[in-house]
Amino acid sequence: MKIPDDLPATSVLESENIFVMSEHRADTQDIRPLDILILNLMPTKVETEVQLLRCLSNSPLQTNVEFLRMSTHESKNTSAEYLDRFYRSFDEVRKRKYDGMIITGAPLESIDFDQVDYWEELCEIMDWTLTNVCSTMYICWGAFAGLYHHYGIPKHPLESKVSGIFEQRVLVQNEPLFRGFDDRFQMPHSRHSEVRAVDIEENPHLHVVCASEESGVGIVQSERNQIFVTGHFEYDAGTLAYEYERDLEAGKNPHVPDHYFEGDDPRKDPVVRWRGHATLFFTNWLNYYVYQVTPYLKDDIGSD
Repeated sequence: MKIPDDLPATSVLESENIFVMSEHRADTQDIRPLDILILNLMPTKVETEVQLLRCLSNSPLQTNVEFLRMSTHESKNTSAEYLDRFYRSFDEVRKRKYDGMIITGAPLESIDFDQVDYWEELCEIMDWTLTNVCSTMYICWGAFAGLYHHYGIPKHPLESKVSGIFEQRVLVQNEPLFRGFDDRFQMPHSRHSEVRAVDIEENPHLHVVCASEESGVGIVQSERNQIFVTGHFEYDAGTLAYEYERDLEAGKNPHVPDHYFEGDDPRKDPVVRWRGHATLFFTNWLNYYVYQVTPYLKDDIGSD
């Protein structure tokens, strides 16, 4: 995986013995790498970078990873200098083609889509993916935004937050995303809204490929090579614990994340039960939905 040498995530990944290729070494290799663009909408930019890069790293495929930011939104948690150094604006990439793209979640579930200050720009980017990206993965709020914009699928507010690790059931046999998976697997969720299977099933271009009796729709697939993940496969061991403590300090009286802490006791350590399937999921996406179907000539992406 090729990323900027001075990106803070680089040292974290190297400390975990994850192979990160230097820009110099990558430039000396005669190979057609995959170009992956990540639109990072999370306020915790660095943490999200590490989480996603960790998931993408377990593959023999060489990938160039770039980060995209919203020009119509001023970040309150990340400095302008950091964004200017490591992130691209949409104007800088709109004429380029990418093999794959990831659009992350964002803490915006309590407001309508059209009230988001960068909604128009996001819609322009989502439309652009249809002709300039081979496969796009949408995560959590990003998945809700993508399903709503592309297919008119509404998001519904929940009476209480879905937070915890929930068992998912594979609904589609021989789906490449789940090659090597068990019939049931675990996935973290952290959200105040949901999309409903009844709405998705009415659209012939969408298919629910896994779901949970507790957390509902898990992953949706479209005929346009789009993947919509309502959970957070990328979460670290301590992410839900951090969110729980943050909400406690804010006086929100959150419930303890389900099936997360040992014995559901927040005084004990979390039990990680999703990492293996998370790694396999991202590897399968890179292989079967990006590498195996993207044209060798990037200019042919989107030409159908």
